[in-house]
Amino acid sequence: MKTVSSIHTALFVLFFVGLSSSSLSAQEVEWLSWEEATQKIATDTNPKKIFIDVYTDWCGWCKKMDKDTFQNPEVAAYMAKNFYMVKMDGEGKEDIEFKGKTYKYVPSGKRGYHEFAAALMQGRMSYPTVIFLDEDFQMLSPVPGYQKPKAFLNIAKYFGENIYKDKDWKTYSASAEGK
Repeated sequence: MKTVSSIHTALFVLFFVGLSSSSLSAQEVEWLSWEEATQKIATDTNPKKIFIDVYTDWCGWCKKMDKDTFQNPEVAAYMAKNFYMVKMDGEGKEDIEFKGKTYKYVPSGKRGYHEFAAALMQGRMSYPTVIFLDEDFQMLSPVPGYQKPKAFLNIAKYFGENIYKDKDWKTYSASAEGK
């Protein structure tokens, strides 16, 4: 009986040691609301760019991108270091205040849409769409569709490392694919 108890204790300890070490090595994605991100930009002495994941709760590709791309350790670490990451429901019901304007939910058909998400996606309501903004809230680019981790990381680095200022996307992506 003592042996079984010792085995259970050892397994219990190994489980928690493994759990704590794996959680230390994995980078957690810290998703912010739009308000939290704008507050961070206003108060941080060295603000980051903003990354917005526009999703809906019914979008299967959005869920796949969350699981495969945003939870990828390399992607998560890079994004945490270089961007404030915002999760935005394209059909969200909460008002958003930005630059003196109030953006609202608009009922339309079976589902509606949020005016701010529509503005960020430049009227192309496609999910998922990710948006890159600079530190001054200037649009860098919306990127529609599911992105695998490697392709997404190339896009994120293009904006995160300011490559877009010196090189067009076509030239950069051709050189990034060769790496």
